Amino acid sequence: MRPSATLHALLEASAQRVPDKTAVDDPGRASLTYRELDRLSDRLRDRLGHMGVRPGDRVGIYLRKSVDAVASIFGILKCGAAYIPVDPEAPPGRCAYILDNCSVSAVVTQRSLESPLEVELLSLGAKPPRLLLDDQGSDPVSLRAALAREDESATAPERATIHPSGDALAYILYTSGSTGRPKGVMLSHRNAVSFVEWCSSVLAPTEDDVFSSHAPLHFDLSILDVFTSLKHGATLILIGELLGKDPRRLAPLIAELGISVWYSTPSILNLLAQYGRLDRHQYPALRAVLFAGEVFPVSQLRGLRAFWPSPRYLNLYGPTETNVCTFYELPPTTPAERTEPYPIGGSCWHVRCRVVDAEGHAVPRGTEGELVVSGDGVMQGYWNLPDQNLRAFLTDADGVRWYRTGDLVVEDADGVYIFHGRRDRMVKRRGYRIELAEIEVALAAHPAAREVAVVALSNPDAGVQIKAYLSLRTDQRPSLIELKQFCSERLPQYMVPDAFGMVDTLPRTSTDKIDYQALLARR
Repeated sequence: MRPSATLHALLEASAQRVPDKTAVDDPGRASLTYRELDRLSDRLRDRLGHMGVRPGDRVGIYLRKSVDAVASIFGILKCGAAYIPVDPEAPPGRCAYILDNCSVSAVVTQRSLESPLEVELLSLGAKPPRLLLDDQGSDPVSLRAALAREDESATAPERATIHPSGDALAYILYTSGSTGRPKGVMLSHRNAVSFVEWCSSVLAPTEDDVFSSHAPLHFDLSILDVFTSLKHGATLILIGELLGKDPRRLAPLIAELGISVWYSTPSILNLLAQYGRLDRHQYPALRAVLFAGEVFPVSQLRGLRAFWPSPRYLNLYGPTETNVCTFYELPPTTPAERTEPYPIGGSCWHVRCRVVDAEGHAVPRGTEGELVVSGDGVMQGYWNLPDQNLRAFLTDADGVRWYRTGDLVVEDADGVYIFHGRRDRMVKRRGYRIELAEIEVALAAHPAAREVAVVALSNPDAGVQIKAYLSLRTDQRPSLIELKQFCSERLPQYMVPDAFGMVDTLPRTSTDKIDYQALLARR
């Protein structure tokens, strides 16, 4: 694969073109120029190679969002390896499962996270080598300090950067799985680079742009943030977990740092509009507001546009398996009479989309069906899940492989897709895709639970809310706090149910399956 077609080549080109420009900034903590980021990732490449990492390997990133984490991404890629980002806010057992599941050759982590992770990894019989970063030190760039410390013990020889083929694995993002375990979505350099090229054509970024990095690095929204920004010599502003949920601190930061391209879920934008006091600040640099991951209610969108009337607004749609595959640019104003959410739009040029019936045959425009996607942006498959891969794709008479999104849509006369829901029990919440069955599996392990059923309730103001129903083995009911604590020890916070209901028995259909519709009717 030609060097310019790998993800890390995007950084290398910008480091040559604008070496002294700020590449990534973690406000109040640390920043790196393009030259510094390129050199730091080179040093990590050398150290990982010295630790035994080889092309085709997988390397875990178990760090809080930081300039260290961004540099780690590129250092891993320069080895010809794939990076596996895991959520530092998730239970250590879940993180250890992910790292063990894809057999990582090494993990880049920090001392405050390392001990509980090590316990969980050892319980799985895994002990990959770890590069440990200090949480605080004299150097604000912890990775740089860690590499210097390692060099004092044994200098890592300089190695050549590997530019693999386009089909080489670049990263694996783990999403909720219906079996009760997260599943790994495998994305290649070609998958990601084709998406970045599409982003570039739509957004036309320049070196003067300032991109937000609101999404966690284990979330697919981060691919646009990190790689599109750095491809164009722009500046990437890292927004951590706590700051990202605090609209009163976030609103002035967007103004003060001159963020020009914002990307997040609609729920975050709604928080900004409701509680960010946006009217107290000026946003002349903001030129594009991108949102994805969930429906943006028109009433909330209209409230945001009252404060930010000038930017372009783009609704981006796509599962992790394709990243963005359709988009819709909103008209300059939102009519007062409009109540329906805007469509998910038409196909991005780096993929093809169509609507099919249950047998995989194309349906006429105006007919509801499942959206399927093919092209360079579509994942390679799920890590080590051959049966799920067979179910995830269909192959047409021409031999073209199409990914089945599971989303039901209608294509209108203009070729625009309108979202109509799901064909399964998967939901989107705060931008994350959730298999309700995974919550059921986790909660069923509670000693008081006999049976568990989980449903998703739609709330126009609060978005998707999750409710778990339990039938119990004993008369003693566990408290709400106990159930939430039990779930939080096994699931990420975004998967912990909002409410719990106790029932004598779960309702059943005539075929003796759980009657989820009856549970939904209870509210």
